[in-house]
Amino acid sequence: MEKTVPNYVLDGGGHVGALLREHDWSGSPLGEPERWPQPLKTLVSMMLGSNQPMFVTWGPERIILYNEGYSQLLEDRHPAAMGRPFAQVWWDIIDDVGPILDRAYAGEGTHMDDITFMMIRDGRPQETHFSFSYTPVRDEAGQVSGMFCACAETTKEVFATRRSMAAGNRLFEMSRDLFALATFEGYLDLINPAWETALERSHEELTTRPFAEIIHPDDLPETAAVVARLMNGEPVHQFHVRLLKADGTPLSFAWSAIPDDTAGSNIFYTVGRDITEDLRREEMLRQSQKMEAVGQLTGGLAHDFNNLLAGISGALELTRTRLAQGRVADVSKYVIAAEGAAHRAAALTHRLLAFSRRQTLDPKPTDIKRLVAGMADLIGRTVGPTIALEVFNGAGLWPSLIDPSQLESAILNLCINARDAMPDGGNITIETANRWMDHRTAHERGLVPGQYISLCVSDTGTGMSPDVIAKAFDPFFTTKPIGVGTGLGLSMIYGFAQQSGGAVNIYSELQSGTMVCIYLPRHNGEAEAEHMAGPAHSARANDGETVLVIDDEPTVRMLVSEILEDLGYIALEAEDGPAGLKVLNSNARIDLLVTDVGLPGGLNGRQVADAARARRPDLKVLFITGYAENAVLSHGHLSPGMHVITKPFAMEVLTARIRELIES
Repeated sequence: MEKTVPNYVLDGGGHVGALLREHDWSGSPLGEPERWPQPLKTLVSMMLGSNQPMFVTWGPERIILYNEGYSQLLEDRHPAAMGRPFAQVWWDIIDDVGPILDRAYAGEGTHMDDITFMMIRDGRPQETHFSFSYTPVRDEAGQVSGMFCACAETTKEVFATRRSMAAGNRLFEMSRDLFALATFEGYLDLINPAWETALERSHEELTTRPFAEIIHPDDLPETAAVVARLMNGEPVHQFHVRLLKADGTPLSFAWSAIPDDTAGSNIFYTVGRDITEDLRREEMLRQSQKMEAVGQLTGGLAHDFNNLLAGISGALELTRTRLAQGRVADVSKYVIAAEGAAHRAAALTHRLLAFSRRQTLDPKPTDIKRLVAGMADLIGRTVGPTIALEVFNGAGLWPSLIDPSQLESAILNLCINARDAMPDGGNITIETANRWMDHRTAHERGLVPGQYISLCVSDTGTGMSPDVIAKAFDPFFTTKPIGVGTGLGLSMIYGFAQQSGGAVNIYSELQSGTMVCIYLPRHNGEAEAEHMAGPAHSARANDGETVLVIDDEPTVRMLVSEILEDLGYIALEAEDGPAGLKVLNSNARIDLLVTDVGLPGGLNGRQVADAARARRPDLKVLFITGYAENAVLSHGHLSPGMHVITKPFAMEVLTARIRELIES
């Protein structure tokens, strides 16, 4: 039953008027309606008699009262909004509308034909538009005690005008490019017919489904990054995102997008061009160029390895001849020559694997500042007295999870290149610093956004032309005279940086010098402390110590087993994974497993080691590899007690490592 309230206060007003009459005002700062100030009574009476959306706020709490028309604008905020403070009702837009309300309470009226609010509707932010006027209301004492507003929502009209303007553009209708007006909530609000043609989807499907559903899943992170930049008011050009046709076929598009510059706008404009066929032709060209590069690479390898093999085979042949002749005094120089050629061949394969990003790395949390400082004397002696070397290390330099020996090699290579670019002397500067890469900066450097350490080597030399920079990382490319350098230095650095999760960039101008920067990802942990070298362990075995050697190359098995037996170890051999696992599953004593990674027989070395650990949890493992099976080796993250050594290796290095592991 409705309360009895004077007609002149709450008369009429439909269901909202009834809500006003039924409301319990006893606990409200306004009190009972019959005691309301006369200006408030007059406004409420006028408001309830009108169909136009209106509301009143009153008192220092700014309590809101409204009519039937305004209740429709409130949507699901009604009826709870009645009698509540304005800031609680419009919590999502109070930052925008609050200052206007403050001015009204200060005695200043405001009228606006269009204002944009990002309002929460249906559980998500939506762009809305309103016209309104705020009028201060004074009480009987002449003080501003409230505010009266007459308003109208114009959202549909604004969007309709946008569509009309776009639809009236014949280029928009006829273009084969994809034009769209999209919202930051992830929907296409307006599209041209090219969308339906290209993607074979209906207009309704494209404009009612979330845009993310037609984006290739692998490109969603790129899309999110672009939208974030647009929301910050930044135009974004020439980014690539693939869309899915109705049958799931991906099409590649090059996009540009700009945010709407209207204050508070929730939309952006975008246009995309189908580059699927262009990319296909580009890929064919790239494949052709790749095959040409492979030909050049193969030719260079054949030349270098044939020279090295000629030295090795010739030295071995002469060794056999001299032994047959009994001239053993001459043998040592041939052995030394063969060993030197073998070492150069090993260095060449390591550089090639670095270039191809397939070398076996031994990553450790590394203090790059300490590493650079420790190389200063070596670099100084290498570049010579005509070169001035300066080192600047950034304060608080982060550690990085890298192979320190590979970074040392990279730094030395860069410094030698810098020296060669300054035949008359000059300056080399090594700088390290912490870098935070945002989306734009990271994209420019071929990285993912995040925290990195930069290590830059710069010189005051002859510099590099753009053409030379474009080829600098190619294998065997060199500007040095024939016979000077292999052309693998920069390609090795490139591969090392890529494989370590970083990148390398060249900045250079002719006659102004060159700067090469290596970017390496930050390691969130402490760098390993430097270990002081202790007394060398005796490589000889203790009684009964047994090593199982698994390798499919008989020569390697024979050599490793013989050297182990010479040192007193019991050596067991297996030629593949299943044979090795059979030994491991027996009751034989095994102190250490030495296994190649790439094994035939269906089980690789890592799988054999993991299976062996199930039976022998404390078994120590040493992987030997001539390739770079980083996937098998869990990208350098080996379990405790597992280690790796790269072929070819010196036998004394192998036996020292074996002794170290058995005793550890």
